[in-house]
Amino acid sequence: MQRVVEFYEKLPRGPAPEIKAKGLIGRYRARYFGKNPSAAPIAHAIGAIILISYAQNYYFHLRHHKNNAH
Repeated sequence: MQRVVEFYEKLPRGPAPEIKAKGLIGRYRARYFGKNPSAAPIAHAIGAIILISYAQNYYFHLRHHKNNAH
């Protein structure tokens, strides 16, 4: 029983330290989904969709109109 008591005496007391986010996705999640969540990721997703769709539209259609008409 003394070994069990010694084991529990060595454990740290109090709340666990807060884990710091690592990496790009971890920092993004900590900033926008952490203690104060916001709607910014929705705006980021809409902006990314607009950029990707314009890039695809340019690549597959608009680049052919650059120097001459349709």
